[in-house]
Amino acid sequence: MRIAMVGTRGVPARYGGFETAVEEVGRRLADRGHRVVVYCRTVPGRTGRPAEHLGMELVHLPAARKRSLETLSHSALSVAHLVAHRTDAAFVFNAANAPLLPALRTARIPVATHVDGLEWKRAKWGPIGQRYYRLAEALAVRWSDALIADAQGIADYYRSEFGVPTTLLTYGAPIIEPGTGKLAELGLTPGGYHLAVARFEPENHVDVIVDGYRRSGARKPLVVVGSAPYSDAYTARVHALADERVRFLGGVWDQEQLDQLYAHAYTYLHGHSVGGTNPSLLRAIGAGTAVLAYDVDFNREVVEDSGRFFASPADVAALVDAAEAAPAAVRRSAARARVLARGYDWDVVAAGYEQLARRLAGRQLPSRRPSGRRFPAPSSGPAPVPFPRPAAESAAPPRHAMAAGSDVIPFRGAQQ
Repeated sequence: MRIAMVGTRGVPARYGGFETAVEEVGRRLADRGHRVVVYCRTVPGRTGRPAEHLGMELVHLPAARKRSLETLSHSALSVAHLVAHRTDAAFVFNAANAPLLPALRTARIPVATHVDGLEWKRAKWGPIGQRYYRLAEALAVRWSDALIADAQGIADYYRSEFGVPTTLLTYGAPIIEPGTGKLAELGLTPGGYHLAVARFEPENHVDVIVDGYRRSGARKPLVVVGSAPYSDAYTARVHALADERVRFLGGVWDQEQLDQLYAHAYTYLHGHSVGGTNPSLLRAIGAGTAVLAYDVDFNREVVEDSGRFFASPADVAALVDAAEAAPAAVRRSAARARVLARGYDWDVVAAGYEQLARRLAGRQLPSRRPSGRRFPAPSSGPAPVPFPRPAAESAAPPRHAMAAGSDVIPFRGAQQ
């Protein structure tokens, strides 16, 4: 088959979950004999635009250098190129690209949209941006031939909001067993620090983690990896909450060093709350590290009984203190996390994408299309699926259950 992947920064993967998924899935599809075309954003100042990567063909196109327009502008050029060059099936990543889907439908290119998380809940978007993402969700439902969810919680959300099925395709968890040599460059020792890795955005709760750690009696330092490309004010707030035990490393682009940080942390603190299955969390469990995670369904779905959960700085303080007081329990949690990580397999995920591509190429599509209208909210009481929510409000679905509303068996694989 000819398969196109549209809507990400492209490969080689240097940024986040979408790019990692494209690289890991695309290379496997290419290995199986499919022609895979990946659309990549050109980056000013970066030299070299390879025509091929791990068996995938690359098409490099520019993008507007403005946060609100970058994704859609690049995707618009990609769709125009794709319409002129045809393909058997297209995977479009990010529901924000939904306004471009009619062009693919007019060209009779079957398309599945990976809807990502609940982007409209991100604090970095103002009211206009939030309304846009809400609208884009509805357009993706209306104009896609299939929808891809990367977490059961996302599948539940689209079933509750729109009454539509999704195909549940998660991510793969890399099983990390690196050395320790690059820890010394940072003055760290195995098991001698707590770790947080995140972009500095409110919905990632870096401030809650740092504030909670500061309130603890922890002896091991907290190492924070990440930065905020668009939010100086939030970065300043996070730094103001820290004490001398907190070390901010900024972005760490040496993958070997980053893997060593994950693998040898005493605990990994994960504050993400609005995405689906998160690659950083999967990397932590693949490294066999005990996890303290923000209490939402998405995170509980991944770490299950291996993790401990927080919703406030006071929770973080209590969990960090308890972890340092109980090293045997931390080792048990870490071992359990590694077992769970082995259930997130990129080979299985790629097989799911291949099966979906065959359905698209074979025009095995619904005879009637959903309207994209949201179900009305109940007149009183809570919304039917208030995501993200603390998982304590509702029991998590069985890990191996059929995706809610899905018309295929979910392919668990272990997610930036």
